[in-house]
Amino acid sequence: MNEPVKGLTRGDPPRYFHLLWDEDLDDLREVLTIVRDRRAEVVSVWYELYQLHFGDRRALSEVEFRNIFEPALLRNQEALLKHDMDAYARAILKLGEELADHHVPLQEIIASLHLFEEAAQSVFPKDATTDVYNKFDKLSHIRIILLVDSYARSQWASATTRIHALELEAKYLPAEERTRFHGLVGKSPAMRELYRRVEAVGRARAIALVIGESGTGKELVARAIHECGPNPSSPFVPLNCAALPKELIESELFGYKRGAFSGATAEYLGLFRAADGGTLFLDEITEMNPDTQSKLLRAIQERRVRPVGSSAEVQVDVRVIASTNRDPEQAIAERQFRQDLYYRLQASILRVPPLRDRLDDIPLLVQHFIDLFNQKLLRPTPVTGIEDSALEAMRSYSWPGNVRELSNAIEGAFIFGRTPMIELANLPPQVGGKRPPGAVTVSVAVGTFAEAERDIIARALEMAGGNKVHAARTLKISRKRLYAKIEKYGLEET
Repeated sequence: MNEPVKGLTRGDPPRYFHLLWDEDLDDLREVLTIVRDRRAEVVSVWYELYQLHFGDRRALSEVEFRNIFEPALLRNQEALLKHDMDAYARAILKLGEELADHHVPLQEIIASLHLFEEAAQSVFPKDATTDVYNKFDKLSHIRIILLVDSYARSQWASATTRIHALELEAKYLPAEERTRFHGLVGKSPAMRELYRRVEAVGRARAIALVIGESGTGKELVARAIHECGPNPSSPFVPLNCAALPKELIESELFGYKRGAFSGATAEYLGLFRAADGGTLFLDEITEMNPDTQSKLLRAIQERRVRPVGSSAEVQVDVRVIASTNRDPEQAIAERQFRQDLYYRLQASILRVPPLRDRLDDIPLLVQHFIDLFNQKLLRPTPVTGIEDSALEAMRSYSWPGNVRELSNAIEGAFIFGRTPMIELANLPPQVGGKRPPGAVTVSVAVGTFAEAERDIIARALEMAGGNKVHAARTLKISRKRLYAKIEKYGLEET
């Protein structure tokens, strides 16, 4: 009888959610060795896919990407070649902590690990069998589950320390005197009303819908609700529904059983079960397709989820917080938001005011970001404040990008400024109300990332004479992903 991987037995609960047997790792030894020895090449291909997929929205530069993943790949492969899953789990834990420290969003991590599978397979031997591909796919699912778990635990640990300090600050202040609250900053009436509602929803452990323009801080509001609940150190799992293809959201939320669809060679728990006992935050919920919204409503009402491909439901204890930057009534009219789901969520609606409606909060926000970037960027000369003319310009600007735009403006002043005080000249031209010297107005049609991706795929199909297998190889993506992109961009018709 084949022996299980060190530390695991058939009768025990799966300590790492799946059992991986010695014979599986033996069958993978050749490809694991190749990936280890050619890790620089694998990471190069992986970064190209990562850059193509996320564009300017990516959290990591190429240097950061290589510095994180090349050493991690070496640790991971060495542990697997030694059949030591405990060492492998420790290596994944370290990777999760590094990614959390770099503030890489969870959905970006999940998508990136799918891209790693494609990058690694680019160096597989040409005679690799289907069985090898299937076992490597199973290993990839284990990697995702371990990394999501370690990332979330790292986030909870750092959140616990921050929560303690924030609660001490707010504990002795009357609600009408608060200027900060669980990471939120502002003393305007609109913000103090938001603090009150966050506290009430948090205590009740109620589901909620957070409405606000892009950049207003909807995820911060969701975290504040979670932290005001009875168990703030429990999991907080965010998912940006706009960052994943709609056809993948359901399996990411509810998980899937082995064999549920082509490529599902191992069970995946899903984010609902990853958030069990805590909070699942669904950012931009109107990007979720209506069928998945219907299943989400049932999960909220029944407190049960059914993994894709399973006939059995699994009980979960999860508070769901959703957000949207759209008007819900308009989204319903346009069939982007199910009315029954909206009615279920609207019992606790929190509206985050745009920055232009609370310009008096700008001095507080500016000081908040000065403190933040003094710690984060470690300038030789710390920034001590902001000149009156620069602050006045900021208070006169409409901030279409809201708090996120303000944060970027302060960060830019840190990078390009040289004096202890932020000056008007250090701010972006639009904030100061003027263009930089020598600037000219040019009308340019700048394509979106989606348009660029569509053109790349269309050219690959044209070069391959319509042969999707050849096009997928040229693009270094799986056929499954290529088919999804073809459908997304309507390229079948062309």
